[in-house]
Amino acid sequence: MPKMKTKSSAKKRFKLTASGKIKRKHAFKSHILTKKSKKRKLKLTHSGLVHKSDEDSIKTQLRLK
Repeated sequence: MPKMKTKSSAKKRFKLTASGKIKRKHAFKSHILTKKSKKRKLKLTHSGLVHKSDEDSIKTQLRLK
């Protein structure tokens, strides 16, 4: 039986923290930045954590489950 492959898109977008949580980047920070405030762009720069309700599906895509 062949090995299960991880989803390439998920592999590129998510990282696992030491405590087992999943880190993600914020959207809306690539273009059309002139109309967005400095404060808003700064907040989008920092990475966030994936919500608990989405964790299971992402772990399945990353083959952690």
